[in-house]
Amino acid sequence: MYSVLTGFNEPGENLEQTVRREVGEEVGIRVRNLRYFGREPWQFPDSLMIGFVADYPGGVIRIDPSEIAEAGWFSRDIMLPFPSKESISRALIAAWIRREI
Repeated sequence: MYSVLTGFNEPGENLEQTVRREVGEEVGIRVRNLRYFGREPWQFPDSLMIGFVADYPGGVIRIDPSEIAEAGWFSRDIMLPFPSKESISRALIAAWIRREI
């Protein structure tokens, strides 16, 4: 199963900085025009999953194998197994498929 990229907010970072850093670390690309999507409580104490969407200005995916095993671009017509229905990652993917984001 594939999902969306995730990461942890570091002390002193705002959320947009976290998104840019994590995407850069995990897949080696830059993003711009970040937009808040939503949130979900996370299973760890005092944690919260926050979803953003962003524009991709270009570049090639280069994964960091210590961060992520695989990454790829997918089209709306390729139906892969999705994360659970209760997750923000599923909500992000579903909204993208419906062309809402």
